[in-house]
Amino acid sequence: MTVITTFTEKRREKQIKYERSILRELSIKMLKNKFQDFFGEIRLNNRFWLRSGIEEACYDIAIEAFLLGAKMSKFGYYGESIDIVRLRCERELKHFIETLYNFFLYWGNGEEGIFSESLYYLCEQYAEYWWREGFIKGERRRKLRLH
Repeated sequence: MTVITTFTEKRREKQIKYERSILRELSIKMLKNKFQDFFGEIRLNNRFWLRSGIEEACYDIAIEAFLLGAKMSKFGYYGESIDIVRLRCERELKHFIETLYNFFLYWGNGEEGIFSESLYYLCEQYAEYWWREGFIKGERRRKLRLH
């Protein structure tokens, strides 16, 4: 007797395989360095925040944005510009930005005041950096036929 698999199961297996292969391009050292570059000097409530909790949340957003960029790189491979491809996933990217921003606000108890706008822009730049990085790596893997 043969095992029956559905199309959605096969698609999910293929997606997981691709995500594992593209994540080989990402290292913990890269994540730590970029976290330090973007958020190294931020203080919440006039004290340094609980670094491990915030750092893990930033890693999660970085990985998700990286994977989204890599997934969308197929459109760049077929000739669309990076800006047009970015518009395709605007909603998902905005969700990542707002999730990270709200996480910072939660840990800061909302007392950032005038710094909250600059914090939002920092979160936006962070997520967009990782999306673009994933897009470039994914496009390169497609050109080398490693996808």
